[in-house]
Amino acid sequence: MTLPAPGSRFIIAPSILSADFARLGAEVEAVLAAGGDWVHVDVMDGRFVPNITIGPPVVAALRRVTTAPLDVHLMIMEPERYVDDFVRAGADIVTVHAEATTHLHRTVQQIRAAGARAGVSLNPATPVAALDCILDEIDFVLVMSVNPGFGGQAFIESAVRKVSEIRDTAVARGIALDIEVDGGVGPATIRRVADAGANVFVAGNAIFGRPPYDAAVDALRQQLPPTPVTR
Repeated sequence: MTLPAPGSRFIIAPSILSADFARLGAEVEAVLAAGGDWVHVDVMDGRFVPNITIGPPVVAALRRVTTAPLDVHLMIMEPERYVDDFVRAGADIVTVHAEATTHLHRTVQQIRAAGARAGVSLNPATPVAALDCILDEIDFVLVMSVNPGFGGQAFIESAVRKVSEIRDTAVARGIALDIEVDGGVGPATIRRVADAGANVFVAGNAIFGRPPYDAAVDALRQQLPPTPVTR
């Protein structure tokens, strides 16, 4: 799987958390045909977040129905226990939470050694300073703009400032980085986080809850500036 250079283009990543799981393969094919770029897969364990979703077998099933990048977000405690399983199942990007693993640097190295791009996610109350010693080692930062666990929540405005701080830090340190925003992203919020420096956008209800999917994806893209922010 060939992925674009980090930070080089806008990416819409529909989240299957909002899809119809009874027909998941068809839903993924439909949303990609409608203009989605990546498939965002939320993995929850009932411990780190108050919900339980899916595991590597579902990722493997998705890999059989699409060649699109699978963007796997591990909202689980001790993600290092499962990184290799998800990469073997077909994950192209694996993102873990800074709050969920004791040895973050080692876990990032594990993701890269397994052959995937490595990302780190921050919950809304976690400061950007948590990335200071790992930013040079990762491809990806995922900023949670809701408290993780459930789809359909309202956007937390402080995420805009956090995205801007991360992008400014990355530029100052010469780091090519994708910045993804997850939670409450829709036509009314996507431009603000894009202007702040985000270039990857997770959309669940804003796509799956607003058929037809091509119109929903277009409604997001129409709000974006011509190119990602590079300062």
